Amino acid sequence: MTDVTTDAAETRLRRSPLAERHSVLGAKFAPFGGWEMPLEYAGGGVLREHTAVRTEVGVFDVSHLGKVRVTGPGAAAFVNACLSNDLGRIGPGRAQYTLCCDEATGGVVDDIIAYLYADDHVFLIPNAANTAEVVRRLRAAAPEQVTVTDEHEAYTVLAVQGPRSAALLAGLGLPTDHGYMSFSPATLDGVALTVCRTGYTGELGFELVVPAADAVTVWDALFAAEPAPRACGLAARDTLRTEMGYPLHGQDLSLQISPVQARSGWAVGWDKPAFWGRDALLAEKIAGPARTLRGLEAVDRAIPRPGMAVFHGDTRVGTVTSGTFSPTRKQGIALALVDTAPALPDGTELHVDVRGRRLPVRLTRPPFVDPSVK
Repeated sequence: MTDVTTDAAETRLRRSPLAERHSVLGAKFAPFGGWEMPLEYAGGGVLREHTAVRTEVGVFDVSHLGKVRVTGPGAAAFVNACLSNDLGRIGPGRAQYTLCCDEATGGVVDDIIAYLYADDHVFLIPNAANTAEVVRRLRAAAPEQVTVTDEHEAYTVLAVQGPRSAALLAGLGLPTDHGYMSFSPATLDGVALTVCRTGYTGELGFELVVPAADAVTVWDALFAAEPAPRACGLAARDTLRTEMGYPLHGQDLSLQISPVQARSGWAVGWDKPAFWGRDALLAEKIAGPARTLRGLEAVDRAIPRPGMAVFHGDTRVGTVTSGTFSPTRKQGIALALVDTAPALPDGTELHVDVRGRRLPVRLTRPPFVDPSVK
């Protein structure tokens, strides 16, 4: 176990219930959001893991993701008055991407998947590092009859992603024919779990929410089945989501980067009478943001990285927020916050500062690869 020491106390990283399984597979671990999680595995590393998801099927342990249950009379209405997207657009058995925004500024506290069970039951999956803050804000605002429960370590989440993911799960008797962003209860080897048609890769895929005590049973069943999946770590998850242009909180979304700037306005219920940050976001939308999230593709061998400056001629016009080598495209790609004035159309050549060298990139609109998610 990796330890993180502070002046106040020694804080141990949380470990997945599957940590021993990862060790057997030769996982390289790294701290992430307060958890010790697999970064990549022996026997191929990031490139093979990435390719497995794009062409076959991979399994990610994403147990670090938060789990928050909101229950009681009016729970769904309460959540809808807090989070950005409109739960009224979906019904029970459906999931929705949404944002927890700061009431005063409209900045993003976290991005979240909301599972709508019923008017009195919503299950939320925030990001690991932000779970406590999301819970704190919801509890502070909750009416007396609504309970907000942090179930962070009670469940494991396994992401089964790739063109053959449905075949893998169907062979185990799990449901796979429900629509995108919907979920279904199921049982596998006596374990009650939830199968949701969601993911963070752009491929056909599912996420299994499993009681933590039964995580090993479900993991072993997946890896004993056909087609044989590949275990994938968080490094491949990052290259896959960057190819899709999916934002990562803390880089492409943050308290300093609003949904308007991040081009995530599609996840905002603009016509709702209330949600956290509504006034600030409406004002920014009407005025127009000073910067927006854009895609960059390298013209030559440049690999943009977070924090690199972006130039148009001699003028700095932005900053890279996410950048990597695309295993699918075989070139550097990035997301960057770019000034909206002057207006720069897609295809404009810019430059990124790579250790003092100005290397050419082109503005483009993500995704960088064709999605098959739906």
